[in-house]
Amino acid sequence: MSQTDVVNLDNEKVGSVELPDEIFTVKVKPHLFWEVIRYQQAKRRQGSHSAKTRAEVKATGAKMYKQKGTGRARHGSRRAPIFVGGGVAFPPKQRDHAFRVPKKVRRAALRCALSLRFSQGKLKVLEDFNLTEPKTKGLVHVLGKLETDNALILDAENQNLYLSSRNLPKVTYLPVAGLNLFDILKHEDLIITTKALEGMQGRLA
Repeated sequence: MSQTDVVNLDNEKVGSVELPDEIFTVKVKPHLFWEVIRYQQAKRRQGSHSAKTRAEVKATGAKMYKQKGTGRARHGSRRAPIFVGGGVAFPPKQRDHAFRVPKKVRRAALRCALSLRFSQGKLKVLEDFNLTEPKTKGLVHVLGKLETDNALILDAENQNLYLSSRNLPKVTYLPVAGLNLFDILKHEDLIITTKALEGMQGRLA
Protein backbone atom coordinates (compact mmCIF):
# COMPACT_ATOMS: atom_id res chain seq x y z
CA MET A 1 0.00 0.00 0.00
CA SER A 2 1.18 3.49 -0.88
CA GLN A 3 0.23 6.47 1.26
CA THR A 4 -0.75 9.96 0.16
CA ASP A 5 -1.98 13.07 1.95
CA VAL A 6 -5.65 13.97 2.24
CA VAL A 7 -6.29 17.73 1.98
CA ASN A 8 -9.29 20.01 2.37
CA LEU A 9 -10.52 22.72 0.00
CA ASP A 10 -7.90 25.12 1.40
CA ASN A 11 -5.16 22.64 0.40
CA GLU A 12 -4.34 21.96 4.05
CA LYS A 13 -3.38 18.44 5.10
CA VAL A 14 -6.08 16.84 7.26
CA GLY A 15 -4.93 13.21 7.18
CA SER A 16 -3.60 10.48 4.96
CA VAL A 17 -5.01 7.55 3.01
CA GLU A 18 -3.62 4.27 1.73
CA LEU A 19 -3.78 3.66 -2.02
CA PRO A 20 -3.94 0.04 -3.22
CA ASP A 21 -0.82 -0.99 -5.13
CA GLU A 22 -2.88 -2.99 -7.63
CA ILE A 23 -4.55 0.26 -8.80
CA PHE A 24 -2.04 3.07 -8.26
CA THR A 25 1.42 1.52 -8.66
CA VAL A 26 1.09 -0.85 -11.62
CA LYS A 27 3.45 -0.81 -14.59
CA VAL A 28 2.32 1.76 -17.17
CA LYS A 29 1.66 0.20 -20.60
CA PRO A 30 1.21 2.93 -23.25
CA HIS A 31 -0.14 0.51 -25.88
CA LEU A 32 -3.23 0.03 -23.69
CA PHE A 33 -3.83 3.79 -23.83
CA TRP A 34 -3.77 3.68 -27.64
CA GLU A 35 -6.14 0.72 -27.82
CA VAL A 36 -8.73 2.01 -25.33
CA ILE A 37 -8.68 5.66 -26.51
CA ARG A 38 -9.27 4.43 -30.06
CA TYR A 39 -12.17 2.32 -28.75
CA GLN A 40 -13.71 5.28 -26.88
CA GLN A 41 -13.43 7.65 -29.84
CA ALA A 42 -14.91 5.07 -32.21
CA LYS A 43 -17.90 4.60 -29.88
CA ARG A 44 -18.49 8.36 -29.83
CA ARG A 45 -18.71 8.64 -33.62
CA GLN A 46 -22.28 9.22 -34.78
CA GLY A 47 -21.86 7.29 -38.00
CA SER A 48 -24.71 9.28 -39.54
CA HIS A 49 -22.80 10.19 -42.74
CA SER A 50 -24.70 9.14 -45.85
CA ALA A 51 -24.98 9.91 -49.57
CA LYS A 52 -27.29 8.55 -52.27
CA THR A 53 -26.39 5.99 -54.87
CA ARG A 54 -27.72 6.30 -58.44
CA ALA A 55 -30.55 3.95 -57.44
CA GLU A 56 -31.68 6.37 -54.71
CA VAL A 57 -31.47 9.66 -56.59
CA LYS A 58 -34.80 11.09 -57.73
CA ALA A 59 -34.59 11.90 -61.46
CA THR A 60 -36.25 11.02 -64.75
CA GLY A 61 -35.89 7.46 -65.95
CA ALA A 62 -36.12 8.46 -69.62
CA LYS A 63 -33.16 8.01 -71.92
CA MET A 64 -31.43 11.37 -72.26
CA TYR A 65 -31.00 11.33 -76.06
CA LYS A 66 -31.00 8.77 -78.83
CA GLN A 67 -28.38 6.04 -78.88
CA LYS A 68 -26.77 6.82 -82.22
CA GLY A 69 -26.12 9.71 -84.55
CA THR A 70 -25.39 12.50 -82.03
CA GLY A 71 -21.60 12.17 -81.97
CA ARG A 72 -21.78 12.01 -78.16
CA ALA A 73 -21.07 9.22 -75.71
CA ARG A 74 -23.87 6.77 -75.04
CA HIS A 75 -25.91 7.52 -71.88
CA GLY A 76 -29.01 5.91 -70.55
CA SER A 77 -29.65 7.75 -67.25
CA ARG A 78 -29.48 11.23 -65.76
CA ARG A 79 -28.75 9.52 -62.41
CA ALA A 80 -25.21 8.44 -63.43
CA PRO A 81 -22.42 9.62 -61.08
CA ILE A 82 -20.71 11.72 -63.79
CA PHE A 83 -23.65 14.17 -63.93
CA VAL A 84 -24.32 17.02 -61.49
CA GLY A 85 -27.19 15.90 -59.31
CA GLY A 86 -26.52 12.28 -60.08
CA GLY A 87 -25.80 9.53 -57.57
CA VAL A 88 -22.47 8.98 -55.81
CA ALA A 89 -20.31 5.99 -56.68
CA PHE A 90 -19.51 3.94 -53.53
CA PRO A 91 -21.03 6.54 -51.15
CA PRO A 92 -20.63 6.58 -47.35
CA LYS A 93 -23.55 4.97 -45.56
CA GLN A 94 -24.86 5.19 -42.02
CA ARG A 95 -23.12 2.64 -39.80
CA ASP A 96 -21.84 1.91 -36.31
CA HIS A 97 -18.08 2.49 -35.95
CA ALA A 98 -17.81 0.85 -32.52
CA PHE A 99 -15.74 -2.24 -31.93
CA ARG A 100 -15.21 -4.39 -28.87
CA VAL A 101 -12.39 -4.15 -26.33
CA PRO A 102 -12.49 -6.64 -23.41
CA LYS A 103 -13.41 -5.30 -19.96
CA LYS A 104 -10.13 -6.58 -18.54
CA VAL A 105 -8.19 -4.46 -21.02
CA ARG A 106 -10.25 -1.35 -20.26
CA ARG A 107 -9.77 -1.79 -16.51
CA ALA A 108 -6.04 -2.40 -16.97
CA ALA A 109 -5.78 0.84 -18.99
CA LEU A 110 -7.56 2.76 -16.20
CA ARG A 111 -5.14 1.34 -13.61
CA CYS A 112 -2.19 2.38 -15.81
CA ALA A 113 -3.55 5.92 -16.17
CA LEU A 114 -4.15 6.28 -12.42
CA SER A 115 -0.66 4.93 -11.71
CA LEU A 116 0.80 7.39 -14.23
CA ARG A 117 -0.85 10.39 -12.57
CA PHE A 118 0.19 9.17 -9.10
CA SER A 119 3.82 8.67 -10.17
CA GLN A 120 3.84 12.17 -11.71
CA GLY A 121 2.56 13.72 -8.47
CA LYS A 122 -0.55 14.88 -10.32
CA LEU A 123 -3.06 13.03 -8.12
CA LYS A 124 -4.64 14.83 -5.17
CA VAL A 125 -7.04 13.28 -2.64
CA LEU A 126 -9.63 15.61 -1.08
CA GLU A 127 -11.53 15.08 2.15
CA ASP A 128 -14.68 16.25 0.33
CA PHE A 129 -15.73 18.75 -2.35
CA ASN A 130 -18.74 20.38 -0.72
CA LEU A 131 -19.47 23.76 -2.33
CA THR A 132 -21.99 25.95 -0.52
CA GLU A 133 -23.58 27.11 -3.80
CA PRO A 134 -23.24 26.36 -7.52
CA LYS A 135 -20.91 29.21 -8.53
CA THR A 136 -18.16 28.92 -11.15
CA LYS A 137 -16.28 31.77 -9.48
CA GLY A 138 -16.23 29.83 -6.20
CA LEU A 139 -14.85 26.72 -7.91
CA VAL A 140 -12.14 28.75 -9.65
CA HIS A 141 -11.13 30.13 -6.23
CA VAL A 142 -10.92 26.60 -4.78
CA LEU A 143 -8.89 25.32 -7.75
CA GLY A 144 -6.52 28.25 -7.29
CA LYS A 145 -5.84 27.08 -3.74
CA LEU A 146 -5.35 23.54 -5.03
CA GLU A 147 -2.81 24.94 -7.53
CA THR A 148 -4.48 23.76 -10.73
CA ASP A 149 -6.65 25.10 -13.55
CA ASN A 150 -6.74 21.91 -15.64
CA ALA A 151 -8.24 19.02 -13.70
CA LEU A 152 -10.56 16.06 -13.74
CA ILE A 153 -12.56 15.96 -10.51
CA LEU A 154 -14.02 12.66 -9.30
CA ASP A 155 -16.67 12.68 -6.60
CA ALA A 156 -19.91 11.01 -5.63
CA GLU A 157 -23.08 12.64 -7.02
CA ASN A 158 -22.45 16.37 -6.54
CA GLN A 159 -24.89 18.72 -8.28
CA ASN A 160 -23.23 21.93 -7.08
CA LEU A 161 -19.87 20.77 -8.41
CA TYR A 162 -21.40 19.77 -11.74
CA LEU A 163 -23.12 23.14 -12.20
CA SER A 164 -20.01 25.06 -11.13
CA SER A 165 -17.62 23.21 -13.45
CA ARG A 166 -19.58 22.98 -16.71
CA ASN A 167 -18.52 26.47 -17.92
CA LEU A 168 -14.80 25.79 -17.35
CA PRO A 169 -13.22 24.37 -20.54
CA LYS A 170 -10.26 22.78 -18.74
CA VAL A 171 -12.19 21.35 -15.77
CA THR A 172 -14.42 18.28 -15.82
CA TYR A 173 -16.46 16.75 -13.02
CA LEU A 174 -17.41 13.07 -13.20
CA PRO A 175 -19.13 10.70 -10.79
CA VAL A 176 -17.21 7.48 -10.12
CA ALA A 177 -19.33 5.53 -12.60
CA GLY A 178 -18.21 7.90 -15.38
CA LEU A 179 -14.47 7.40 -14.82
CA ASN A 180 -12.80 6.82 -18.20
CA LEU A 181 -9.33 6.81 -19.73
CA PHE A 182 -9.88 9.66 -22.20
CA ASP A 183 -10.75 12.22 -19.50
CA ILE A 184 -7.89 11.13 -17.21
CA LEU A 185 -5.31 11.64 -19.96
CA LYS A 186 -7.00 14.80 -21.29
CA HIS A 187 -6.47 16.71 -18.03
CA GLU A 188 -3.16 17.50 -16.36
CA ASP A 189 -4.34 16.88 -12.78
CA LEU A 190 -6.62 14.33 -11.14
CA ILE A 191 -8.57 15.28 -8.01
CA ILE A 192 -10.36 12.48 -6.15
CA THR A 193 -12.51 12.77 -3.04
CA THR A 194 -12.32 10.08 -0.36
CA LYS A 195 -15.86 8.91 -1.26
CA ALA A 196 -14.90 8.55 -4.92
CA LEU A 197 -11.74 6.69 -3.92
CA GLU A 198 -13.79 4.09 -2.06
CA GLY A 199 -16.11 3.60 -5.02
CA MET A 200 -13.19 3.39 -7.42
CA GLN A 201 -11.50 0.65 -5.40
CA GLY A 202 -14.66 -1.44 -5.59
CA ARG A 203 -14.69 -1.06 -9.37
CA LEU A 204 -11.00 -1.58 -10.16
CA ALA A 205 -9.55 -3.71 -7.37
